[in-house]
Amino acid sequence: MAGDKRQQDQACLDKSDKKTKGNENSSKTTWLPNDSTNADERPAHDDSRLDAKPKRKRAAQDEGQDDLPQPYDASSLQPAKRRAVSPSEQPRKLKRPGARARISEEQRQAIRQRQLERERAAAAAAEQADKQRRGGVHDVVRQHYNSVPERGKDWRTRDSKIRGLRVFNNWVKSCIIQRYAPDEDHTPGSRELGRSSGKELLVLDIGCGKGGDLSKWQQAPQPIQLYVGLDPADVSIEQARDRYRNLSSRSAGPRGGRRPHHVPRLFDARFHVKDCYGESIEDVEIVQQVGFDPSPMNRRGFDVVSTMFSMHYAFESEAHAKTMLRNVAGALKKGGRFIGCIPNSDVLGERVRRFNSKIAAKRKAKQSKVDGATLDPAQQSTTPPEPQDGEADDETEEGELEEGEAEPTAEWGNSIYRVRFPGKTPDDGIFRPAFGWKYSFFLDEAVEEVPEYVVPWGAFRALAEDFNLELQFHRTFPEIWEAEKDDPDLGPLSERMGVRERGGGRLLVSDEEMEAASFYIGFCFYKV
Repeated sequence: MAGDKRQQDQACLDKSDKKTKGNENSSKTTWLPNDSTNADERPAHDDSRLDAKPKRKRAAQDEGQDDLPQPYDASSLQPAKRRAVSPSEQPRKLKRPGARARISEEQRQAIRQRQLERERAAAAAAEQADKQRRGGVHDVVRQHYNSVPERGKDWRTRDSKIRGLRVFNNWVKSCIIQRYAPDEDHTPGSRELGRSSGKELLVLDIGCGKGGDLSKWQQAPQPIQLYVGLDPADVSIEQARDRYRNLSSRSAGPRGGRRPHHVPRLFDARFHVKDCYGESIEDVEIVQQVGFDPSPMNRRGFDVVSTMFSMHYAFESEAHAKTMLRNVAGALKKGGRFIGCIPNSDVLGERVRRFNSKIAAKRKAKQSKVDGATLDPAQQSTTPPEPQDGEADDETEEGELEEGEAEPTAEWGNSIYRVRFPGKTPDDGIFRPAFGWKYSFFLDEAVEEVPEYVVPWGAFRALAEDFNLELQFHRTFPEIWEAEKDDPDLGPLSERMGVRERGGGRLLVSDEEMEAASFYIGFCFYKV
């Protein structure tokens, strides 16, 4: 009996121990293994569960199940991290064997040839774009003068609408050549009297165009030995060659006959296509033969360098202006003359100043109206009226533009010529900096809205001095007319050319033509 009693007590103790261990296990977190989760990713012990409220005590009838595994709330688990797929496990795209073998050698050569052609085409397009960028305005000018037809002397002197302006400008150019082309020791009239010293001139004409000044040089007081004409327009150079051939045939007289006594012997002439403002003329063969040296001690070179109605294109930039003057100074010998005619910057500046003054006055009057200055004091209101619905306030701030209104730019002219600046101009009419002031110039029958550039006279003169060119003469076209119209040689020349009536009669140039002629000045520099 005693043994049975001890067995019953031991059984009770064992049952009590099992119950205690079961309660301890139920208070711990049980990890349910997951095939998709690594052992290293198992969550740590959750201390927050220790603070949870104790569960309701089980019913007495459930106490017998405490030794069984308890269920776990899987929703409290953190979602398992999905392992990234290794690149080595990506399915590889297999290359079809023998693909290159299906392209023949001829096909491969054709592919390479097409690639080379595309590369050459791209290089040519880039080169053309670079040429257009560098050429810019000069290409436009070149194309314009190449497209101007040669109408002949009869049309220019009889049928042209601007006949008076044409003959007046040609007479002024003749005056400049007659006065400043000869050497200092030349005796006026010696050629006509047959007493010429025998010294003949070498002439370089920069921007010679169609050769319109060839006959003027033939009539120069001092004989011309060599004339060299340079121009960037190739068509104009061909027309200059044709004009020289025609002049040469007329100077020779009838076939088998002698040259007329009143026609001077024609000089030798060479013509070359050359941009004298964008590049050096030193590589022109005839210029090399005559001599090219910018230094003041140059004893070789041309006696005269002329640029008539073309030098303003050089003032697109300081680099072009310096290239032009370097070419002039390099081609001239010591004591040589640099002659020409250009637009008058004083006229351009005064016109611009007047235009800007008018615009400023209009804006001031408009602002005064907005401020109520034009109203009587009794009519003025302390507060401006509010615009009604659907009614816009038509007044703008001073200097502002209304919607759709273009910014006004300086523009003037008459029925035969017009000058127009594309952008803002200086209020005081002084062009600073001295380069790049572009405007469009129109002249009936001659120039169709071609871009030109202002040549500020002060800047031009100062720059010329840097190249050892000293000013000798500077006058406007009207001033030249007043100074030379009664000259014993140039006065009768004006009558023969049709500038005025015979016997010192009235001027045959209209007011509008004279206004256009007043746009220009003539000049002469000496190389010292």
